[in-house]
Amino acid sequence: MKFVIVIALVGVLGALASAGFFMLRKPGENQDGERRDARMARALAVRVGLSVALFVFILVAWKLGWISPSGIPTGR
Repeated sequence: MKFVIVIALVGVLGALASAGFFMLRKPGENQDGERRDARMARALAVRVGLSVALFVFILVAWKLGWISPSGIPTGR
């Protein structure tokens, strides 16, 4: 279960990094004719989608008992 969560977080960070890359590119560097703003917006939309999917997955996994909160041990 932890593996799935880590992979999703890496995907979120990858989408954020690609959006930053497209933001910093000069306008004349793209070969396919697509505007950098559109590619950056799509990368940010992917990041938001992955984040929401990860949140829903964690809630469903908790509800089904696949994961359980362990908390921080205090005052033993």
